[in-house]
Amino acid sequence: MIAADVEGHPPPAVFDADEVGHCAVLAEEVSGDLEAQAADAARNCPEGAITLTG
Repeated sequence: MIAADVEGHPPPAVFDADEVGHCAVLAEEVSGDLEAQAADAARNCPEGAITLTG
């Protein structure tokens, strides 16, 4: 995933773009509100660039 994949779709505190625009995972494991935000981001990503496992 690159930054353009989430352009216009603010990512949750679980991931962000690194200095060259590639996805950087900020939290390997999430729960509670962050888990819900990550699930919403994956479900709503029009490019299908976000995948959750676990």
